[in-house]
Amino acid sequence: MRRLPGMAAALFATLLAALVAGLLTAPAAQAADWPLVRKGATGAQVTTIQHLLTARGHSTGADGDFGDGTEAKVKAFQSANGLSPVDGIVGGDTWSRLIVTVGKGANGPAVKAAQVQLNRYGYGLAVDGDFGDGTDAKVKSFQSSKGLDADGIIGPDTWQALVTGSSGSNGGGTSTVLTHSQAAAIFNGAGIGWTSSGNCSNRNSTSCTSFDGLRRASADGAVALRRASNCALTITGGSETGHAGGTYSHWNGYKLDFSPTSCLSNYITGTFPRTGTRGDGAALYTAPSGNIYARESSHWDVTFLN
Repeated sequence: MRRLPGMAAALFATLLAALVAGLLTAPAAQAADWPLVRKGATGAQVTTIQHLLTARGHSTGADGDFGDGTEAKVKAFQSANGLSPVDGIVGGDTWSRLIVTVGKGANGPAVKAAQVQLNRYGYGLAVDGDFGDGTDAKVKSFQSSKGLDADGIIGPDTWQALVTGSSGSNGGGTSTVLTHSQAAAIFNGAGIGWTSSGNCSNRNSTSCTSFDGLRRASADGAVALRRASNCALTITGGSETGHAGGTYSHWNGYKLDFSPTSCLSNYITGTFPRTGTRGDGAALYTAPSGNIYARESSHWDVTFLN
């Protein structure tokens, strides 16, 4: 074999080392799926972190407000667990160390954290820290909806699915973007119906209702809406052509239209604050999760951002 000149050999060695390093570290990219939560954040993710910090021995008030006190506790936890940097930001590495595996019979703040997460999906559990039959049933239901083993045990994969909204499994997990048949199966399982003027699912026809390209988070959001509202839901618009464009559009899988039954309308207007009026005159209501409900003349236009 001919020897490479000195400079070329050095360059080759550098590239080879970089390639090998990339291959060896590629699986760690999964940690990036966890959300970054930092000072100034509020809501269920913060409450979850606070409960988990307490479960890990860093007692923190669970008020859903990521203020100075919570930041200090996160830094203390990071330092105690050899995490770097100690920046007070809860990212993939910190989430992975914070989570606690729990199952039926467990009790305490880690169970409260899990119950807070389950309630993000509309399960309506009391956040009492008691992992009894009710919590066990809801966990199994959630696991089934995510394609996970429905064993009722909240381990790393189930925690990641709860926090991120997608399966934490490297194999056989749920996809970020769904086909029509995948979404239809999810909606069928949740008792959600849909209709179209053309009785079809061709994404390129305005007379059809299609779910091709629908984000899994949007499908999960519809299921959560069904559970939380306890209303019969009928989808009248999906990812088909003919809707307004934009980043958070029907075509990009962020929106679904729902028939404006009195049950659904009363739930939305009675649960979420009115936050404005859209340019076309549609009244806007915004959930704590960030999801936006716009009351158009013939339907509810819902944007699922989380």
